[in-house]
Amino acid sequence: MLFNSLVFIAFAALFFLFWPLVKRRPRASWVYLVAFSFFFYGWWDWRFLSLILFSGIIDFIAAIGMAARPRRRTPWLLFSLAGNIGSLGLFKYGRFIWENLRAFLPALPVDPPVSDLFLILPVGISFYTFQSMSYTIDVYRGRLAPTRDPLKFFAYLSLFPQLVAGPIVRASDFLHQLDAPRDTDEPTRFRGLELILHGYFKKVVIADNLAPVVNAAFGAATPEASAGHWWLVMVAFAFQIYCDFSGYSDIARGLAKWMGYDFQRNFDHPYTSLSIREFWTRWHISLSSWFRDYVYIPLGGSRCGRVREAANLWVTMLVSGLWHGAAWHFVIWGALHAAFLSAEKLIGYPALLARSAPGRLLAFLIVAVQVLVAWVFFRASSLDQAIGIVRIMFSFSGPSPSSFGAGAIVLMAGMAMREWYLYLGGHPLFARPIVRTAMLALTFWAVLFLRGHGEQFIYFQF
Repeated sequence: MLFNSLVFIAFAALFFLFWPLVKRRPRASWVYLVAFSFFFYGWWDWRFLSLILFSGIIDFIAAIGMAARPRRRTPWLLFSLAGNIGSLGLFKYGRFIWENLRAFLPALPVDPPVSDLFLILPVGISFYTFQSMSYTIDVYRGRLAPTRDPLKFFAYLSLFPQLVAGPIVRASDFLHQLDAPRDTDEPTRFRGLELILHGYFKKVVIADNLAPVVNAAFGAATPEASAGHWWLVMVAFAFQIYCDFSGYSDIARGLAKWMGYDFQRNFDHPYTSLSIREFWTRWHISLSSWFRDYVYIPLGGSRCGRVREAANLWVTMLVSGLWHGAAWHFVIWGALHAAFLSAEKLIGYPALLARSAPGRLLAFLIVAVQVLVAWVFFRASSLDQAIGIVRIMFSFSGPSPSSFGAGAIVLMAGMAMREWYLYLGGHPLFARPIVRTAMLALTFWAVLFLRGHGEQFIYFQF
C-alpha cells in the first residue's frame, strides 16, 4: 500500500476515525495498531507477514531470556542476530550469494534450489529487521528493559507509518511512547499536516516529475555520450532520491504526530554539507546512526589506532552499501564513501577549507562532485553501466540538446526546495499564521495538479 495512493488515504482516514476512541487504553491501542499495521503490510503480500512475526517472536523471546539470565545473555543475542541476519540473507542476498558462488563453481545450476517465494524481496525487510535487532542489542547492553507484553512489542515493531521505509525507530526512543500517546493539540496537528503535505509535495511534485528524466537516461539502450548531459541527470537523480526518501520520512513523521507520537528527523539538508562526514550526519540519520552505534563503535570505532579505525570505517561503509542492495555496484557505492571519508580523515581538508568563504564554496563543490559520482553506482543497473557513465562524465564533452529539459526541471526543483527550507526553517515571513496557511493551500494545490506519474518509493526496494 503506497502512501501516494487513494487506497492509503482511505486506510488512513479509517484509522484516524477510530483512533481517538482507543488511544488512551494501552492494550486496546496496541491491538488496534497491530491490526492496522499488519493489514497495511499484508496489502502487498500477506505471506510476508510471517517474516515480521518471525523476527518479532525471536527478538521478544531473546530479550526475555536475557533479562531472566543476565550472565548468560550472549547466546540469546546470537539467537536474535542469527534469526534476523539469516532472514535477510535468505530473502535479500540468497540469489546474490548463489550467483557469486557460480563464478567459482560453474557446475552449480543457474537458479538456487529454493522456492520462488525466497527469490522475492519482501518490502521493507531491511528496515524492520534492523529495528528489531536494535531492541535486542540494547537489552543485551543493559540500556533497555524488555517489554513483557507481546502486543506492545509488535505495536512498536510493525507501526505502519515507518514500517517499510523508515525512519528506523529504536525501542529505547519509542516503547515508552506507546504507554500514553500525547494529546494532539492544534499546533501539533497543524505541524503534522505541514509535514504530511510537505512530504507529498517532495514525492509527487518533485521526485515523480524527475523520475522520467532519470529513468529515460539510465534505461537508454546506448547511453548519451555527453558529459554535461550526465552531470545534469545525476543532479536530477540527487533531487529525486532525496525528495522521494525524505518525502516518505516527512509523511511518516506527520502521521505519527497525528497519532500522538514522535519520530526522529531523518534528513537535515544533506546537500548543504561541506564534508562527506557531515553529509552522513544529515542523510538518512536513523540508518547512519544505527551503523555508527551497532557496527562502527562495537568494532572499536576511533579508539584503537589509525589502521584499525580505517578498517572499522571501511567495514561499516561496505556493509552499508550491501544493506542498500544485493549487487556489487552498491558495494562500490559504499566503498567510494569509505574512500572519501578516509581521505578527509587523512588530509583534514574540510576543516582547512571551512576557514574562509571561498574555501567553504570549494568544499561544497567537492562534496557535490563526490556525492554525484557515488550516486551513479547507486542508481545504475549494473557495475558496467556505472563505470561507463562515470567515464563519460569525466570526458568533459558539452551538454546535448536533450539535457536542457532535465536542467530546467532540476532548476525548478531546486527553487521549490529552497522556498520550503525557508518556510520550515522558521524564516520570520513564513512564521505568520496567514502565510503558513497560504503555503499549505498552495502546496495542496500543487500536490493535486502538478503531480507526476505515481512512482513507487525508491527505498521500498531495500
